[in-house]
Amino acid sequence: MVIALDFDGTCVTHKRPGIGMEIGATPVLKRLIKSGHNLILYTARTEEALQQAIKWFKDRNIPLYSIQSNPKHWDDQPGFYVDMYIDDLALGIPLIYLPGEPPYVDWSSVVRLLKDKQIL
Repeated sequence: MVIALDFDGTCVTHKRPGIGMEIGATPVLKRLIKSGHNLILYTARTEEALQQAIKWFKDRNIPLYSIQSNPKHWDDQPGFYVDMYIDDLALGIPLIYLPGEPPYVDWSSVVRLLKDKQIL
């Protein structure tokens, strides 16, 4: 399965252009890789901010299948195709809300969803 990941608010808390705090993504992403899934970093970050996000994955030994695009073309359309998106802005994604802060992905709830769908 090819899974596209947002970065800010999904892998870490919001702090762009810096890197936010850990929110529990690392062990789940490693489990997804170990289960044979491919991860694509799909973020609004560009230039130096994008390089910082890429470094975040490298520092955690989380291999990325691709960055910002799917290298496998499914047809002649320029669209971006994946099997699943994990993004703090996606409808229905479980979030953690703290007063005065933008919400971010609740990875413990994401694990339950992935297990329910037999992805993990």
